[in-house]
Amino acid sequence: MYFNERYFFEEALKEAEQAFREGEVPVGCVIAHEGKIIARGHNQTEALRDPTAHAEIIAIGSAANYLNNWRLSGCTLYVTLEPCLMCVGAMIFSRIDGFYYLLEDQKFGSVESQLKIDDLLKFNHKLSASKFDEPELKERARLLIKTFFKSLRE
Repeated sequence: MYFNERYFFEEALKEAEQAFREGEVPVGCVIAHEGKIIARGHNQTEALRDPTAHAEIIAIGSAANYLNNWRLSGCTLYVTLEPCLMCVGAMIFSRIDGFYYLLEDQKFGSVESQLKIDDLLKFNHKLSASKFDEPELKERARLLIKTFFKSLRE
């Protein structure tokens, strides 16, 4: 059975919702290989007291374990928020084929917001990056993040 991008983002949003319930910045991620999800992740920086415990990093480690290989060729990552520089770097070094994201991250985004991914792709590994434009999914992700940060200010 082949799943489409919407399905993968529905699953990534479930991870973001889990992060929200755990008091983490609500970002979720899944990695697909040969049309199925092989890894999941959500932010766990607070729980693990680890600044590198972003959804993408957790999922990349899980995918590497699943494939028993640090090279994630043939994999695509789906994440609810534009990846930061660290996460884009991890995708480049893991040789992942590419990724999709829903929302821009004006503070830390390294695809279009703070840095342009084209400036980062002077390495020998070429990584494709695309924003997924699905208004309903984007609104769900935006509402999670907005609600999370609003609750911190109250």
